[in-house]
Amino acid sequence: MVDRPNKPSALVATPGLPPQPQVTISHGNSRVTAALTTGESVEVLLFGATVLSWKDAAGDEKLWLSKNTNLDGSKGVRGGIPLVFPVFGPPQPNHAATSKLPQHGFVRTARWEFLGKSTSEGSSSSVKLDFGLSTDSIPESTKALWPYKFGLLYSVTLDRESLNTTLVITNDGDESFDCQMLLHTYFNVKNISTIQITGLEGSEYVDKVDGARTKTETSSPITFSSEADRVYTPIEGPKHPIVISDSGKTRFRISRDNLEQVVVWNPWVDKSQGMADFTPKDGYKNMVCVEAGSVAGWQKLDKGDTFEGAQTIYLC
Repeated sequence: MVDRPNKPSALVATPGLPPQPQVTISHGNSRVTAALTTGESVEVLLFGATVLSWKDAAGDEKLWLSKNTNLDGSKGVRGGIPLVFPVFGPPQPNHAATSKLPQHGFVRTARWEFLGKSTSEGSSSSVKLDFGLSTDSIPESTKALWPYKFGLLYSVTLDRESLNTTLVITNDGDESFDCQMLLHTYFNVKNISTIQITGLEGSEYVDKVDGARTKTETSSPITFSSEADRVYTPIEGPKHPIVISDSGKTRFRISRDNLEQVVVWNPWVDKSQGMADFTPKDGYKNMVCVEAGSVAGWQKLDKGDTFEGAQTIYLC
C-alpha cells in the first residue's frame, strides 16, 4: 500500500441540531409530558387537557394539586389548570343553553386528543403542545345537554421562564351559541398568610362569599385571612399584569390576552373540610387560585366565529 504523506484527514462529522425538548406519553396514554433540555417540564392530563404539573429547572413545582384528586375523567381535577367551558360556575336556570350542564361545563372531564408538539425553528428553549376537542369526540349524552357544533384548540407552551395556555373556540355549526371560558389556575405557594396579589387595585369585583355583592377593591394589595371567592374585572385591562408576591418577593406575573376577568379563590378552613377531593385538608395554606377568564356575561359566537383567550405566567 502506497504511503501518502499528504493524504487528507478524516472528515469532521457534520454537527447536528442542538438537543431538542423531549415529549413522552405515559400512564396508559393519558398523560403528555414535555421537558426542555435545561430541565423545565410540564405535564398535561388528556382528561380535560388539564395541566397537572409545571416545574422549573430546579424541579420546583409551581402548581398545586390535591393529593387525592380524580385523574380518570370521572370528575374535574382539583388542582393544576383545569379548563372551564362553556359555563363558569353552577349552571344558571335562566340561561337555557347551559342550564343542564354540570358546574364549570363539560370539557374538564372530556378526553382530549393530543395533536402533537412544535418548537421554534432551531430552538430548544420552548415547546408547544396542542390538544383538540370537538363535537365529534364527546358522548351523545353530553351532546344532548349542549347541542352545538364546536371545535376547541388548546395550546400549552413551555418556555424556560414562562408557561402560556391558549384556548381557541370555534363555532362549527349553523346555530349561534353563547359561552364562557376560564383558565382555573391553582398556584403552589409556601404560606397563604404571606401572599399578596397586586394589579387589581381599584377594580370592581363580585364577592361570592358575601351574597354576590358588587364591591370595589381598595388601593392595597389583596391578602388572605379567610375564604375568598371574587370575580374581578380589572380596570387596567388584560395587558396589565397581575402579580403574586410572597413576603414582598414577586413569585408570578400573569398577563392576559382577551380575557377581561380574574377570579381570586382560596377555600380556607371550612370549605376545604367540605370538599372530599381536597387533600390535605390544610392544603389551603399552600395554594391560591388566580384565574384568567371571560365570565362576566357571555361571548356569542355565530356560525364560523372564533374566540381566543390566553394567559402567560412568568416566573420572577
